[in-house]
Amino acid sequence: MTQTDTPSSHAARQKWMSILARASAEELSAALAALPHLPEAEILRAPETGLVMVRGRAGGDGDAFNLGEMTVTRCALRLGAHIGHAYVAGRDHAKARLAALLDAALQDSALYPACMQAVIEPLAAAQQEARAAEARKAAATRVDFFTMATMR
Repeated sequence: MTQTDTPSSHAARQKWMSILARASAEELSAALAALPHLPEAEILRAPETGLVMVRGRAGGDGDAFNLGEMTVTRCALRLGAHIGHAYVAGRDHAKARLAALLDAALQDSALYPACMQAVIEPLAAAQQEARAAEARKAAATRVDFFTMATMR
């Protein structure tokens, strides 16, 4: 996140929501424990599970087609004057509630710095490291066909 990102920035919210959606419920719970006590949240829409249609495009720019259905869980709650929303893959109601709670907390300018430092930045770093480890693992299996052709 850059210095120009603020709690009211649409781009900043997209970034933190993607980080929260990729984190596990255990990671979110542990990160939430590092924060100062948050006020009680009012549940607007209790976590509920449903299906969404996943769409794809042939070649990235072709006509859209229905790829299949995906299970998602959504939740909405109010924390003070801010409303937090979450849509997470799967059936994890606890994860959806925690992500919605953190979304609402991150919208509060008083809680934003602490939430960024205790929750979003560590989760983003861990997710980036996991992506890098996966890339290193995939790179280790890469075959250079030009080298194989000259080995005969």
